[in-house]
Amino acid sequence: MDFLKFDQIVPYIPYITQGVWVTLSFVSVALIIGLILGIIISILKISRYTILRLGADFYTSLFRGTPLILQLAIFYFGLPQMGIDITAYQAGILAFGLNSAAYVSEIIRAGIQAVDKGQVEASKALGVSNRHMMINIILPQAFKNILPALFNEFINLTKESAIVSTIAVTDIMRRAQIVNAQVGLYLETLLFVGLIYYTLVMGLTLIGRLLERRLKRGD
Repeated sequence: MDFLKFDQIVPYIPYITQGVWVTLSFVSVALIIGLILGIIISILKISRYTILRLGADFYTSLFRGTPLILQLAIFYFGLPQMGIDITAYQAGILAFGLNSAAYVSEIIRAGIQAVDKGQVEASKALGVSNRHMMINIILPQAFKNILPALFNEFINLTKESAIVSTIAVTDIMRRAQIVNAQVGLYLETLLFVGLIYYTLVMGLTLIGRLLERRLKRGD
């Protein structure tokens, strides 16, 4: 196809592909934050105290009910207005981590509630405290069931991470925009970036499926 000039973006391929590590590191840190906070929120959602349940539900509805790009803009542009210095990378991690926590908390809550209630009753009969029961009995079983869903969240974060390019984080998409400005070949660069994202997602999907099969064999 004469209208596609991929040979002209070949010199820029190493620069663009370096953004893969930026994207994966960014997404990994955001997911860790989301996982830790998501565990806390999920436990609050099943708390006996109404105020804690309402607070956790409000948090989830707030981050799931507003666009992620809006949350990103609030952290990046809004916090400095309040006198809080924050880099684009930090704003991205904060927005993605807090947003991910809302979705992860729902996944974990469902996993906790799926654990056989008989085990909870047996633990209470043996005098096991609620804290030890949650840490040593319920959460390990819940995570085994929800690990594929958590991996899907990692995949979704990887795709959605492209929006951090709007605040100049030098991820894959941002590097593509820089190359576009230099060579003026938007279609070729964007198609190449699409191939990178597709390869990443397909690779992560394959790993997730292999992990799921391994978990099933371990049942």
